[in-house]
Amino acid sequence: MPFYGFYFDPTYILVIVGAVICLIASARVKSTFRKYDRVRSMSGMTGAMAAERILRSAGILDVSVQHISGELTDHYDPRNKVLRLSDSTYNSASVAAVGVAAHECGHAIQHQKAYAPLSIRSAIVPVANIGSTLAWPLIVIGMFITSNTGTLLINIGILCFSLAVLFQLVTLPVEFNASSRALRILGDTGILGTEELKGTRKVLKAAALTYVAGAAASILQLLRLLFLSSGRRND
Repeated sequence: MPFYGFYFDPTYILVIVGAVICLIASARVKSTFRKYDRVRSMSGMTGAMAAERILRSAGILDVSVQHISGELTDHYDPRNKVLRLSDSTYNSASVAAVGVAAHECGHAIQHQKAYAPLSIRSAIVPVANIGSTLAWPLIVIGMFITSNTGTLLINIGILCFSLAVLFQLVTLPVEFNASSRALRILGDTGILGTEELKGTRKVLKAAALTYVAGAAASILQLLRLLFLSSGRRND
């Protein structure tokens, strides 16, 4: 069985399934966010205001809240201790925006408390970045070498790709925990009411599923590479 690489082969079904899963998850988070972005929070607090309050209530005084362009590009930067909120979150007082801001605060709190999965993820970031960069070049080069050297390069490429997959798997508990913290804090501080929290929970759940979808797609791609590599060895 030849190593098909970029040409059509039956294992492409795994890639297609992964792509469909990611598209569905992406469409769901966008539609859910739009729905609850039209629901204004009763407190009238914007995402930025909510983030400032949550951070201060958690005793975090060394993290700044900044605006960043884009939609749903919100993230917490642990290296510079900056919580960046996107156009759709920073100045919006919607239930969705407050929920997203609280989620990013959840990451800041994880950092403050040295949450183990976050520490592990941060530790493997350099290795995962190198792995994702080298994986496909090694695999493609190995495809054109018919000797054992080609097989070795492919296997090293698959190992590199596995590191990127590992990073995505470690990310899952980090994201779910951040959302759990966000919902608890929003309820305890009274920033959102009980009914509002139901909408926020749906937004954060949809967002978390995008990470699940991404991990699933990467695992399917890894399985495809393993199948193809096995077929090459059998030849």
